[in-house]
Amino acid sequence: MTDTSTSTIASFHLVRYDSARAMRHMAFDRPLLRRAGGLLFWRLLGTGRGRAMSLGADLRRWALFAVWRGEDDLEEFLRTSPIAARWQAEASERWQVRLTPTTSRGLWSGRDPFTASGPPTARDGGAGGPVAVLTRASIRPGRLVGFYRAVPPVDELLRRQDGCLASIGMGEWPLARQATFSLWRDREAVRAFAYRGEAHRRVIEQVRTHDWYAEELFARFIPYASEGTWDGADPLR
Repeated sequence: MTDTSTSTIASFHLVRYDSARAMRHMAFDRPLLRRAGGLLFWRLLGTGRGRAMSLGADLRRWALFAVWRGEDDLEEFLRTSPIAARWQAEASERWQVRLTPTTSRGLWSGRDPFTASGPPTARDGGAGGPVAVLTRASIRPGRLVGFYRAVPPVDELLRRQDGCLASIGMGEWPLARQATFSLWRDREAVRAFAYRGEAHRRVIEQVRTHDWYAEELFARFIPYASEGTWDGADPLR
């Protein structure tokens, strides 16, 4: 488990358009993101229809997860990037949140997204307030059937979980490279789901026993400065 650098911040942006033609932005936005100042790591992600990594895509809603060198770099992006301007002008709904990384474990495409800006510094937080969690997995091709058979009970558990404020399944590549972003009432709510939810425990056991993932990442954050709406409301307000 890595304690992340105090100077690095992350952001999560969830954008809904009126039409599935928004898919074209996935291609056109990539060169712009590569040139964004202070952007250390980013992934454009399609979203699913369930709370977990379930099958089925919502082609009108897309997400961006980003790690920034500092707050000023994110501010500059939101002020000057044509991507942010399009969100403002064209999105039928949008929500975004700034995230203070606290801990991470694992890699994303061979990288630790949270240590690019300098040596890690220990930090604690989130004990008494909302917590954001990002999970990401690259699923081995031979394990896809078993994985997706195991997902529906976890999706149902998330829907019934009292401490889960919001959650969404995402993918950067159809079926095999999946992620979730979730918001929780506090750290205890995360623990209750992870360790006391039977469906989730069974999936974790199968992941370890059958070696489902070629690569995985778990990261936790303190969410702050949210704005906009996610399915009609800001889950952090």
